Amino acid sequence: MDATRPLILLSNDDGFQAKGLRILRDALAELGDVFVAAPETEQSVSSHALTLTRPLRLRDHGAGIFSIDGTPADCVYVALNSGQRVLPRRADIVVSGINHGLNLGTDVFYSGTVAAAREGALRGYRALAASSGSGADLEKAAVVVRQLVFGLLEEPPRPVLLNVNFPPGSSWPVRATRLGERVYTDAVDFRLDPRRNEYLWLGGPGAEHRPSPGSDTEAYDAGAVGVTPLVLDLFAAEDAIVAERVVRRAV
Repeated sequence: MDATRPLILLSNDDGFQAKGLRILRDALAELGDVFVAAPETEQSVSSHALTLTRPLRLRDHGAGIFSIDGTPADCVYVALNSGQRVLPRRADIVVSGINHGLNLGTDVFYSGTVAAAREGALRGYRALAASSGSGADLEKAAVVVRQLVFGLLEEPPRPVLLNVNFPPGSSWPVRATRLGERVYTDAVDFRLDPRRNEYLWLGGPGAEHRPSPGSDTEAYDAGAVGVTPLVLDLFAAEDAIVAERVVRRAV
């Protein structure tokens, strides 16, 4: 191991054995020393949950690959805060993906893939999350991610979070974008099991993209890779006056 090479912490929400993670690990190994800390099982749509009500188990699979029976955010938290149990030195960047499924628009609030990268950014690291739609060539996508990671490593070492999405295909233009509008068909489907006990499924059958120039959804629909910077400070300055009015009414 060469201490002059970047150290890359790689995670995801599909699990440590996921194809997208394995392909990305191989691609990033050409750029730096890659260590994996990823969930033991799929944790899609787990958002930024941390596990605080039960113990976690860390498993070493050799060759710098670790799994944790927790969320994506758990995995990055453990890797960055466990001394040299997972990482031999401080990471230079946190990468999450390649996710099997898109994370466009408001998906970023629910995504475990984005949360893994966000946990790194919240801890002061450069971070990037990558996701792919159905029909995207993961080998070619991993090459683009490696190029983007290289570019991000050239930036000053400060908290930055980029969200990247790949449409179908194997060759794409790449655009800097903002979040678009991805609107799902919201539904709650109530059913009965064989014993006549009720259960339910959340979520409708699909999603649509509303027109939003310069957005990640527009880029995806045009067959381009969108690279979207995400904020870590959720303070809404434009609504500060609303908070002030509410406080005045309450006191």
